[in-house]
Amino acid sequence: MAKATFGGGCFWGVEEVFRTLDGVLATRVGYMGGSKDNPSYEDVCTDKTGHAEVVEVEFDPAKIEFGTLVDVFFDNHNPTELNKQGPDVGTQYRSAIFYHDDEQKQVGEEKKQALIDSGRFKRPVVTTLEKADTFWEAENYHQQYLAKRGMTSCHI
Repeated sequence: MAKATFGGGCFWGVEEVFRTLDGVLATRVGYMGGSKDNPSYEDVCTDKTGHAEVVEVEFDPAKIEFGTLVDVFFDNHNPTELNKQGPDVGTQYRSAIFYHDDEQKQVGEEKKQALIDSGRFKRPVVTTLEKADTFWEAENYHQQYLAKRGMTSCHI
């Protein structure tokens, strides 16, 4: 089993995209990339802790490759929006791949460059590649938030 961690806006929708993929064993939403230990949702929402809302994906690399997860990530948010996604604004909503090892970093860089080279977006791709650090699990009510409500996305 392996882990991947992505920040692509509000973690509710990002989690739902990954949760249902074949080869994904588990997902958890939380916070990563900031300076405060054990931050709460309220702390992160101040946009002062430096954390991103993230989804930690536990996956079976024999069934789904990390590169496929990166493709799904890029296909399900706007990687040209700096520190925002839709109506959500702040560094906690940044587009980020938090890599767990050098191989993930390399794949992430290659996929980002391929996206840039594709010309799919007119604006620059602002997705960051950041070394994964401590994953702080979000409060229980955030876990599988959309699935618990019978929803598949944050969009109405």
